[in-house]
Amino acid sequence: MATLSAHTGRRRAATSEVAARVTSEDRPENTVKRVLYVAAAALSLVVFVVPLAWALLRSMQPAATITAAPDAATFFKLTFGNFTNLLSIETIPRAIANSVIVSLGTAVLTTLLATAAGYGFGRFRFRGANAAFGLILVTLMIPFQAILTPLFLELNAMRLTDSLLGLTLFYSTVNLPFGVFVMRTAFASVPGELEDAANVDGAGPVRTLTSVLRPLVVPGMATTALYAFLASWTEFLGALTFLTRQELYTLPVALLNLQQGAYGSIDYGLLAAGSVIAMIPCIVLFIGLQRYYVAGLSAGAVKG
Repeated sequence: MATLSAHTGRRRAATSEVAARVTSEDRPENTVKRVLYVAAAALSLVVFVVPLAWALLRSMQPAATITAAPDAATFFKLTFGNFTNLLSIETIPRAIANSVIVSLGTAVLTTLLATAAGYGFGRFRFRGANAAFGLILVTLMIPFQAILTPLFLELNAMRLTDSLLGLTLFYSTVNLPFGVFVMRTAFASVPGELEDAANVDGAGPVRTLTSVLRPLVVPGMATTALYAFLASWTEFLGALTFLTRQELYTLPVALLNLQQGAYGSIDYGLLAAGSVIAMIPCIVLFIGLQRYYVAGLSAGAVKG
C-alpha cells in the first residue's frame, strides 16, 4: 500500500511538472519570443538568400534581358548560354584553375604555419611571447593596401612577381595574423593535463602536436583554412598588382577583362555567370565547414 501511494505521489508530481512546463511555454512572452525568432530567421533568409537567388537568376538571362527594362514576357526565359559562352573563352577555365591553385595553396600554407605558431604561443612560455603575439595582433589593423608597394618591391627582388607561388606567399602572409590568433586561442583552450600525460608517455612536442592536440584543434584549423581560402579566392587588387601575364590571371582579374562587343561594352550576362561560378566554391566550403568554422571562432570564448 505504501508503495502504491509513493508511485501515485510521483505520478502526480510528474503531472504537475508537465502542466507547469506547458503553462510556462504558453505564456505570452514566450509566444512573443518565438515570433521574434521566426521574424529574425525570415529576415536573415531575405538578406542572405535573396541576393544569391537574384544573381543566379540574372546569370541565366541573356545580356539583352539584363540591360533592358523588366518585362514579364522575357524575364523568366532562362538559359545556360551565358555559362557555355563564358567557359568557351580560353582564359576563363585557365583563370579558374589558377584561382584554385592559389587559394588551396594559401589555405594549406597558412594553416600549417598558423598551427605551428599557435602551438608555440598557446602551449609554451618564453620571454617576449606576449610582446610578439601583441605585435602579430597589431598587424591585423594594417590593411595590406597600405604596404602594397614595399611588398611588390620585395617580391620583385626575389623574382616572385608574375608567379602563382609569389601570389600564394603574399596571400599567406596577409592571412597569417588572423590564423595565428585563431590557433593560439584554440590551443590555449585545450586542457594542459592532456599534454602532461603525453609527456609522461614519452611523446615529444611534435608527436604531442600531431597525435594528441591536433584532433582537438581541428575546428580552429578549419576556420583558418576556410578564411584563407575565401580571402584569396575573391581577392582582386593583389592579383592585379603582382600578375601581368594573362595566362596567370586569377578569376577576379579575368572577369575584369570580360569586355566584349563594340566600343568595349560589357557583356553583363557573362559577368553574372562568372560571378555565380566564383560564388560556388565559397558557398560549398562554408556549408561543409560551417560547424567547424563556428566552433573555431568561439573556441576559448567560454571559460571552464
